[in-house]
Amino acid sequence: MHLTFYPLFSLLLILFIGTNQCFSSSSSHSSQTLVLPLKTRITPTDNSGHRPTDKLHFHHNVTLTVTLTVGTPPQNISMVIDTGSELSWLRCNRTSNPNPTNNFDPTLSSSYSPIPCSSPTCRTRTRDFLIPASCDSDKLCHATLSYADASSSEGNLAAEVFHFGNSTNNSSLVFGCMGSVSGSDPEEDSKTTGLLGMNRGSLSFISQMGFPKFSYCISGTDDFPGFLLLGDSNFTWLTPLNYTPLIRISTPLPYFDRVAYTVQLTGIKVNGKLLPIPKSVLVPDHTGAGQTMVDSGTQFTFLLGPVYTALRTEFLNQTNGTFTVYDEPDFVFQGTMDLCYLISPVRIRTGILHRLPSVSLVFEGAEIAVSGQPLLYRVPHLTVGNDSVYCFTFGNSDLMGMEAYVIGHHHQQNMWIEFDLQRSRIGLAPVQCDVSGQRLGIES
Repeated sequence: MHLTFYPLFSLLLILFIGTNQCFSSSSSHSSQTLVLPLKTRITPTDNSGHRPTDKLHFHHNVTLTVTLTVGTPPQNISMVIDTGSELSWLRCNRTSNPNPTNNFDPTLSSSYSPIPCSSPTCRTRTRDFLIPASCDSDKLCHATLSYADASSSEGNLAAEVFHFGNSTNNSSLVFGCMGSVSGSDPEEDSKTTGLLGMNRGSLSFISQMGFPKFSYCISGTDDFPGFLLLGDSNFTWLTPLNYTPLIRISTPLPYFDRVAYTVQLTGIKVNGKLLPIPKSVLVPDHTGAGQTMVDSGTQFTFLLGPVYTALRTEFLNQTNGTFTVYDEPDFVFQGTMDLCYLISPVRIRTGILHRLPSVSLVFEGAEIAVSGQPLLYRVPHLTVGNDSVYCFTFGNSDLMGMEAYVIGHHHQQNMWIEFDLQRSRIGLAPVQCDVSGQRLGIES
């Protein structure tokens, strides 16, 4: 499950350590670190503050993109980095894209190699795809990928050289050469020329590259949005990380994503008060429903109904008398957030958001504490008198039709988050992302 909302992030790549590097399926990158700075882009809403009811843009509304060159000779390609997906893919059909110059043309590359459906890659390494790989009329491995927003891409698996600059390394990466890409927002989807899968699946970019770790830090500001770091982060100046183990379930279950970054949520606190939530609702059940995923692509955080209700009730009680509730029963922001407040610009300027009770997501061995402004989100273009409408940034998974807890990037701001694949764990530490970026040599 991978859900995304605005604002958008676009990602521009710089090499921080080392020379131009070819993406390789065979080499280890344990001693190399690449740093990628983030930039923000906003997707407009309609004037009512609602997203269109038939277009909940879960997948491509928060995009991290990297520009690289693919093939021999190299072709310039822009790809979305997606921690919620496995297979990397490129749009290979020129006629389906209004901007065909940024598509990949396999007929122009001497290193392009389609993968037959009889190969071990097609038969065994596609086991975590939601839709099983098939064999097309040319006996080539055919993949159909579907996402939570009902968008999809379809085409053939192939091997190709992915590289930066003038690298001469000819190792290749397995990817999808997609002739069909469709989604709920054709205008936005047409801008997506490729996707770089970053989850734990065997065909993901991070798995094929052999990076033992990757990290990111999102500041949430326009001046310095943050960065993505591929490789080790053993910097002497970095705050020690608290680690929580990644959860693995080997048995296929209908509602459990086995290659997502899943952790164990053990509780939620409001201003230090632990909510009375039964442990049983925080662990996956026999169907796999109830897993907790850390996802940089999802904007807000979503909780299963009973847990959301407990958090909403306590937060409402602790803000009673200080904040005025927006009492409009038919208004549910983005279809999942039904606790909103009326706040005047004057009160915002006086720092009223600092009086909000903190919310802490407690995991085994680690914690994410959210306080102040990240707890409320201003609904665009919606005012009542002189007041703006601000909504609680935790949503109800049940209203979304999800069977999972998803920790979004809005609540990961100014946190160093390390995905340690070698030790199967996630490390967390509060940091100032702009300061960390300066230490890494990234200019704001």
